[in-house]
Amino acid sequence: MIKIFDTENISVSEILKREQTSTGVEDIVAGVIADVRKNGDSALKEYTKKFDKADLDSLEVTGSEIEDAFVQVDDKFIDIIKKAKENIYNFHKHQVRNSFVISENDGIVLGQKVLPLQRVGLYVPGGTASYPSSVLMNCIPAKIAGVEEIVMTTPPRADGTINPVILAAAKIAGVGRIFKVGGSQAIAALAYGTESVPKVDKIVGPGNAFVAEAKRQVYGLVDIDMIAGPSEILIIADGTCNPEYVAADLLSQAEHDKLASAVLVTDSKELANAVSEQLEIQLRVLPREEIARTSIDNNGKIIITESIEKAVETANMIAPEHLEICVDNPFDYLDKVKNAGSVFLGKNCPEALGDYFAGPNHTLPTSGTARFSSPLSVDDFVKKTAFTYYTLDALSKVSEDIAYFAEKEGLSAHARSAVVRTRKKNS
Repeated sequence: MIKIFDTENISVSEILKREQTSTGVEDIVAGVIADVRKNGDSALKEYTKKFDKADLDSLEVTGSEIEDAFVQVDDKFIDIIKKAKENIYNFHKHQVRNSFVISENDGIVLGQKVLPLQRVGLYVPGGTASYPSSVLMNCIPAKIAGVEEIVMTTPPRADGTINPVILAAAKIAGVGRIFKVGGSQAIAALAYGTESVPKVDKIVGPGNAFVAEAKRQVYGLVDIDMIAGPSEILIIADGTCNPEYVAADLLSQAEHDKLASAVLVTDSKELANAVSEQLEIQLRVLPREEIARTSIDNNGKIIITESIEKAVETANMIAPEHLEICVDNPFDYLDKVKNAGSVFLGKNCPEALGDYFAGPNHTLPTSGTARFSSPLSVDDFVKKTAFTYYTLDALSKVSEDIAYFAEKEGLSAHARSAVVRTRKKNS
C-alpha cells in the first residue's frame, strides 16, 4: 500500500530523501564493452543468443522484414502512429536554430554555424514492453535537425524477429538502418562500430541499468542524451479532483518498472485517503499488477501539504520527470514551477498524452536532474561552430589589449601572436 505523509508531522526534506544506490553493473558492462570492441559482430551474436535466446545469421534487419512487419500491424494503429508523428513534428519544428552572422563593425565578421550531427544511434528497449513511441520521439527531432543517418538497435525476440510495431514506427519515422541487438552490447557497438554496426556520433534512447551504465562508460567517445533513471510522476491535486483519475495517472508510471516512482502531493487529506483506496482497487485489475504494486509499495508516496502553493514548492524540490497540476486554474501555478521535465496542466491532461501523442518529447530528465537538464530536443542533434574574421586594420585596434590580457595570464606566446602582425602598422 502507498505511504501517506503529512507535513504537519514530518519535514518535506525528510520525506524526499533519495537513496543513492549502486547498480552493481559497472564491471559487467565494462567487460561487455571490451568484448564487443575486440570481437565485433561475433560478440554481438553471442550476447544475443545468451540474453535474447535468438541465434542470428545476420544482425541487420532487411528491407523485406520491415515491409512484412508493416503489413502485420493493423491499419488503425498505423494511422495513430502517423497522427502522433505529425504532432511530434509540429512541436519540434519550432526548436530549430539558425546560423547567424554579425558584421556591425568595420573589418569584423563574427558568427555561428549550426550543423547537424552526421550519424546518430537510437536505442529502443525490448524486455517487458515494446516502445514504438520511443522510436518517434527520438527519430523525429533528429530528422528535423538534418541528421544524415539514423541507426537503430533493438533486441530481437527469441525467433530472431523484431516486434512489428517497432519496425512500423521506424519506417514511418524515417530510421535508416536497424540492427537486432540490445543491452550494453548494443551501446558498445554504436560507440565503437563493428563489421556490421556503424560507429555513431551520439547515442539516444532509454534502457535498463545495463544500457544506462554502458552509455555512461562510452560518453566522451560519443555523445549521449542523458543517463535515464526509472520513470517518475508527481501529481499536484486539490480536493476537487476525482481520486479515480489521480490513481489511474499514478499507475500509468508505476506499471513501467518496479523502481518507478509515483507521488501525489495534495492539500486534501480526504483526497489522499480516497486515492490510496483507488490504487488498491485499480491494482487488482491491472495486467502489470506485480510491477505496479512493487513500485507503489516501495517508492510511492502521498504527501499532504497545507496548500497547493506548498505542493508546488515540494514539486520543485523533487524535480520530477513528469509533473501533473490537476487543479481548475493550472496556469496560475505554471510560472512557479522551476524544476520539472514536462508539465501537464489541468484535470484533463493525463501524462499518457505526452508519452504518445501531444507532441512534446517524452525523453525527459529523471532522478532530480530536471534541476539542470532538459527534455530531448532538436538541439540534441546539432552542434554549433563559431567563426571569427578580422581585417588587419581591425586587429591593429585591439592587438595591444589582447596582448596585455594574455600577459596577465602569463601566456607570452599568446601575447606575441596578437601583436606580431600589427607592430609595423602601429609603429
